[in-house]
Amino acid sequence: MAKLTETEIDTALERGRAASVTEPRAASVRYDRTLGRIVIDLTNGCTFSFPPRLAQGLEAATEDQLAQVEILGAGYGLHWEALNADLSVPGVLTGLLGTQAYMARRAGQATSPAKAAAARANGARGGRPRTVARG
Repeated sequence: MAKLTETEIDTALERGRAASVTEPRAASVRYDRTLGRIVIDLTNGCTFSFPPRLAQGLEAATEDQLAQVEILGAGYGLHWEALNADLSVPGVLTGLLGTQAYMARRAGQATSPAKAAAARANGARGGRPRTVARG
C-alpha cells in the first residue's frame, strides 16, 4: 500500500473540515412518543422528523426500541443496536430511508387518489394487458 504524502493528508483534513461545516449532521436524535416520529436536531439549527414505519429496519420496532437510538460518525449516521439498523443522516434528509431495493418496494406501495382511480379504470377494462412475446 502506498504511503500518503503530507500534502494528501492536509488536503483530506481540509476536505473533512469543509464537510463538517457544509454537510448535514445530527447534533441530537430522539424518538418522540407523542408524535410517533424520530426527531433529528441538526448542527445547523434545523430539525427534521420522520415516521419510523417508513424506514428500513424500523417498521415493526417498539417504542422502547426506537428510543434507543444513537448518533454515529460525527453526526453522519443513526444507529439502533437492538434492531441492527442504521440510517445515514444525509440520506434521511433526502428521503432515502433504506437500501435501493427497499425504497423501490416502498414506491410500489404508494397510494394516491389518482393511482386508485387508474387501478379501478384498468380493472374495468379487464386488468393489466397481457405481455406479448416479440420475436
